[in-house]
Amino acid sequence: YHDTFEDGSDEWESRGGAAVSTGGTAYAGSKALTVSDRESAWRGAQKSLDSLTFKAGEEYSFSVAASGSGNMMLSLQYTDASGETKYDHIANGESSGDYVQLANTNYKLPEGSGYILYVETEEGTANFSIDEAIVAKAGTQISGPAPAATTTTTAPATTPTSDILYGDANLDGKVTIADATAILQYVANKDKYKLSEKALDNADVYQRGDGVTARDALSIQMLDAEILDKLPESYLEGYETTTTTTTTTTTTVPQVDFSALAQKFGNVTIANSYKKDNDHNPLITQYFGADPGVMEYDGRVYIYMTDDHLLYENGNVTKETYSTINCLRCISSDDLVNWTDHGLINAAGQGGIAKWAGNSWAPTACHKTINGKEKFFIYFANNANGIGVLTSDSPIGPWTDPIGHALIDRKTAGCTDVPWVFDPAVLVDDDGKGYLYFGGGTDNLPKDHPKSSRCVALSDDMTSIVGTPAVIDAPYMFEDSGIHKYGGKYYYSYCTNWSTGGNQYGLSTAAIDYMVSDSPLGPFTYKGEVFKNIGNFFGTTGNNHHTIMQFKGEWYLFYHAQYLQDVMNLKDMGYRSTHIDKITMNTDGTMKQVTGTKTGVDQIKALDPFTTVRAATFSHQGGIEITGSGNSLVKAGKGDWFKVSGVDCGSGAKSITVKASSDSGCIIKVCKGSASGTAVSYVEIPAGGSMQEVTVPVQDLSGKTELCFVFNNNASVDSWKLG
Repeated sequence: YHDTFEDGSDEWESRGGAAVSTGGTAYAGSKALTVSDRESAWRGAQKSLDSLTFKAGEEYSFSVAASGSGNMMLSLQYTDASGETKYDHIANGESSGDYVQLANTNYKLPEGSGYILYVETEEGTANFSIDEAIVAKAGTQISGPAPAATTTTTAPATTPTSDILYGDANLDGKVTIADATAILQYVANKDKYKLSEKALDNADVYQRGDGVTARDALSIQMLDAEILDKLPESYLEGYETTTTTTTTTTTTVPQVDFSALAQKFGNVTIANSYKKDNDHNPLITQYFGADPGVMEYDGRVYIYMTDDHLLYENGNVTKETYSTINCLRCISSDDLVNWTDHGLINAAGQGGIAKWAGNSWAPTACHKTINGKEKFFIYFANNANGIGVLTSDSPIGPWTDPIGHALIDRKTAGCTDVPWVFDPAVLVDDDGKGYLYFGGGTDNLPKDHPKSSRCVALSDDMTSIVGTPAVIDAPYMFEDSGIHKYGGKYYYSYCTNWSTGGNQYGLSTAAIDYMVSDSPLGPFTYKGEVFKNIGNFFGTTGNNHHTIMQFKGEWYLFYHAQYLQDVMNLKDMGYRSTHIDKITMNTDGTMKQVTGTKTGVDQIKALDPFTTVRAATFSHQGGIEITGSGNSLVKAGKGDWFKVSGVDCGSGAKSITVKASSDSGCIIKVCKGSASGTAVSYVEIPAGGSMQEVTVPVQDLSGKTELCFVFNNNASVDSWKLG
């Protein structure tokens, strides 16, 4: 990839609580990424490396331009096979306020996972800036701030040397997209991005006597192949260009023959969708996901779910037993309709993060500033035998097990008589103190008052408990603790059991009921019912599990239902999916009963397509799979598609850039409205399997619309962006 920071942070983010912003003095272009508010040398800027692209034991060429004070360091954080966090240095350079290049052309990734690239300083806490962050194939020489001991004189085009390899601008013996990058850098700033005489000879692909231009880079971008010997000019005919100018960058967009590409796209059978166009529930249909634990951070909702994965016997889907679940799934959104699937969190089991745990059920999550650094926590159930905790510096991981054992188990004081030590809920109060709620079951206990739920304070670091868990006397308690705060009071909510006949409270079976207290640790007073069993709304009865949370001034109920499995003709199999509907908090402190719907909630903001959009962000899909964890990829096949809702194209888009790869080549048809709607562009991904960015024009695309991406062959897609 090539991060210029002209249009934003390019997915670089704060490390250790430092502030990151775009602007400042750039090395190239008009903007850089500036890092400030650093309280120690290790605090800087970081970017997670995609696990599908970056493999342990393989070599890559890294380069970052950095401007600061003292020794600047390009470093790597990763998790080794034992689950321990490790660090390594890739490159360094001394800066006295000027830009220096931190580069290593053949850096081998150590054995491990969860790679995070970051820039720090050896000493001091002064602000610094980075620009032109580039990662390429091993051996690629990337131009940087250090002056090159070469001449910039262009050899006459009429007298090429005998060993010219047209297009090989970086002199690595082959022609790839990295050469196009080198040429565009040179054209943009010949003083900073110097090329040797031989490199200039190779870069002048068109040989028209006008020297090296963006047209030469375009020819490589369009072909992106191993070009052997001299490239005949006739091979490039028809690739004329138009230039679209913005306030910060100039983008060369090739003209394409839509009719020819439409014919080449061919006829494909559109994959089925399990959700109607106007329905927003369930939130995702590419996978199941149960027991939603919900957290708000930095204007996004993050939902962590139990991975209800399909089970098979003799090739047929069987009932979900839940006993094999050892992963969690994470999705997030800032508009509540388009959801980014961040893939699986390998939480439990011998190959998981928490090796002591056999299962990972019913997660809940929170974040808290500790020692000036934002930390994220997931609490999960090890079957019904205890509560574990994972932590991270990011809401999408990588995650680690900070204590190496259960936070709470059956031996914990005050919990020895709890039938099911599971289903945690967490609250970080206004004063920063944390509290955990959990428990359930009615085994050998009174059905009306089993007293099987507990609450307890958490330590300042959120990884141990303080004191003995206290009893919550929740009438007809069964499972599914929930907690939220409203009007200065604490609301404990839970799922009632299956033996509620003739009760004095008027509550119903397997419903969400709630209690209220003036203190986070109770005592709690029963108030009423807020959500009846899911069978009342979706036809299939099952256990109820929920989170109640406020977002952007509105209150929402997040819950699961078995509606998706029924649409898939898997009725009564026990596979659950997450839904959202609104809750009304009454002025008297009560909650109005919620009706479960397929419509769900409205999109609360338009999606901005002029910033990079993760491909795994969509509202509807057919046939799509997700690979990787954190910054995951879309995996598509012939006829597969996904739809992004409420896309605001403003006064009009002129181009689309898609970052993707395909082993045998693929055309992506971009349509308005639906997967069978009017095509606004065709993006041809070259064969070869390497992840690359392809930019093509779009036509008749303005205003607010839905965009659908339809595939005519296998492909993996990282992201897209309109220009």
